[in-house]
Amino acid sequence: MNTSSTPMTAEQIDRLARKRAGAKAGWFMHAAIYVIVNLGLAGMALAGGRTWHVYPLLGWGLGLAIHGAAVWLAGPGATWRERLVAQERERIARGG
Repeated sequence: MNTSSTPMTAEQIDRLARKRAGAKAGWFMHAAIYVIVNLGLAGMALAGGRTWHVYPLLGWGLGLAIHGAAVWLAGPGATWRERLVAQERERIARGG
């Protein structure tokens, strides 16, 4: 993240882009594994006439949602986070 008001260098841009891409790729991998494993669990549970598969589905789903929020909303260089940083910079510069 660029904390000063100077433009980012090409190296800084590349580093941030790689970090963002890595975080997003990690989330997509997490989501794919979540789907595959939970389909398997659902198949096993439903074949036995049970519905216990819902518990790992919900628990892991919450973890996936938190991971997604960290990557897409609050991750390094996230647009939302950058806007908040810019607002705080302006507020501090005004003496507030």
